[in-house]
Amino acid sequence: MSNDDSLIGNVPDGCDSVSSALPKTATVRLSDRERVQRDPDGQTNGETIKGTLVSNTVPYNCNSEYFKLLRIGVDSLYLSYQGELFPEVKERLVKLKQLAQHPEADQQAQAQYAIAGHIFEVKDKGSSIFPYVLEDGAFRISLSRTSKKTPMAYVKISSRYLCSVKPAEAEKHLREILKELGTLDSYAHVSRIDLCADFVSPENMESWGREGWITRGKKIDAHAVNEKFTGWSIGLGGKISCRLYNKLLEIHTSGRTDLVPLWKETGWQEDEPVWRVEFQLMRDVLAEHGLISLDTVLANLNGLWSYASTEWLRLTLPNPDDQTRSRWPIHPLWGYISSIDWETDFNTLSRSFKPERLPEDKRILTLGISSMACFMAKHGITDFDEGLDRYLLALHQHLYSCGEFMGLSAEDYLLEKVRLRGKEYNTILNINEADQKRLEVERAAKDYRKASEGE
Repeated sequence: MSNDDSLIGNVPDGCDSVSSALPKTATVRLSDRERVQRDPDGQTNGETIKGTLVSNTVPYNCNSEYFKLLRIGVDSLYLSYQGELFPEVKERLVKLKQLAQHPEADQQAQAQYAIAGHIFEVKDKGSSIFPYVLEDGAFRISLSRTSKKTPMAYVKISSRYLCSVKPAEAEKHLREILKELGTLDSYAHVSRIDLCADFVSPENMESWGREGWITRGKKIDAHAVNEKFTGWSIGLGGKISCRLYNKLLEIHTSGRTDLVPLWKETGWQEDEPVWRVEFQLMRDVLAEHGLISLDTVLANLNGLWSYASTEWLRLTLPNPDDQTRSRWPIHPLWGYISSIDWETDFNTLSRSFKPERLPEDKRILTLGISSMACFMAKHGITDFDEGLDRYLLALHQHLYSCGEFMGLSAEDYLLEKVRLRGKEYNTILNINEADQKRLEVERAAKDYRKASEGE
């Protein structure tokens, strides 16, 4: 397929009208290209324009039994910042990374960086470019050594956090954290953004073959787990990629239960399958469209979605009697997907987010039940009270033996394990008292310096 193929197809039945409009706040410019304006009768009219990213949107009264939109949102966001780490911060990061690499668990547990209400885990490994990594449930912050050629920070904002705040609000909080670590020279540059839409549809997502996808991407793959179809991926590894997959099945594996109440707010019923279509757009394609800063990217979400779902990829109804694939009609499902309007309020948010990385109690307790069941079965115990008493006694004896081997009491041995998990879950600050006092002095000195400089 040539890059000049125009989109020809039908808008889903039941839509009152179709609007084609520029994003209201967009200011970037693109190369000339053809915009196809789809009318309710299925006809198309080509219209050449210059300027900002365009969008073809269908109003939400098109939601029907065939397609019910539950939620749209930014699923992941990767940002980079130019700047320079404060010398004292760099020195502290070097020491904390060494603690993370220490063979003793009590030293590893102290590899934490507490800042702006977050207790970040300091990772024992980084990369040659970004040797220092801080992570919790909201951010993964990779920091570089002092260099004008390399960004000071490369940050992934988690999808869980972006379910609770808008991207601009998340970036504002991130910037406050980074200002505590160094001097920022510029605005946030977008390295990658993932746009997603969750929906319900009775459509059989396995009912079409690979030939139904018309794309500029190089790879088209269908996926299944235990012979159960799970979805499609198109263009993985490229500047743009797309995934259409069973999100409900995926969250049963990942434990992303925070999405469920958000779906229910927009009418999801528990017996309905939930599918997600997700576009991943890398820095190269954003830059090609003149979109570099976070502000300009967020101002052009409609245009980005339209470009990805009408020019880069579309799902069609193959016509074996017509060898010109650009004339194949658009699949009804794709008519709805490509027409999603990113200026509506379908980006439902949860305000219950916490930055800790917490496993579910159910998972933890299930492990405990399994452990106790194994112990009782081994010793031929079928009485619950007897099994519980003997299990707890054996557990205490095991803790005592392990602690004795390490030169610790049973209590101290267990607390050492707790502190390690507390670091991993971002719930317990393990820093010792002397270091805490030193950090308070450094922070007071930094605040004084800022005040003196009039910041």
